[in-house]
Amino acid sequence: MHKVMVVDDSAMMRVVISNFVSSLPNYKVVAAAENGRKALEQLAKFPDLSLILLDIEMPEMNGLEFLRHAKLKSRAKIVILSSVAAAGSRQASEARSLGADAIVTKPSGAVSMDLADKRGAELARVMSSLAPA
Repeated sequence: MHKVMVVDDSAMMRVVISNFVSSLPNYKVVAAAENGRKALEQLAKFPDLSLILLDIEMPEMNGLEFLRHAKLKSRAKIVILSSVAAAGSRQASEARSLGADAIVTKPSGAVSMDLADKRGAELARVMSSLAPA
């Protein structure tokens, strides 16, 4: 069973993402945080995380700043899941240079209730490639 952390400032998106992950075999959300600072605090409690699904635009500590620290503290693969990290964007390039393992764009902005319908297959494929079931 792969352990997953969801980091997104929107409580609704944390629920949407967690529900999607829970629908996949062999993946379980064990931690969630509303910003990078709180996510960093939780990393020590979950040394066996397989994946971190990470938003970029968040208060206190954004996803890019989290990446700078997390790659030193965790072996988990990090998937950027953000509306601002479209392919070729500055944020996507910076996330890659900071060690993001993959980038999936939210389909409908910061709160993408249609994530499973529009990007679910892509997200499941990315997760499976980084942490095979």
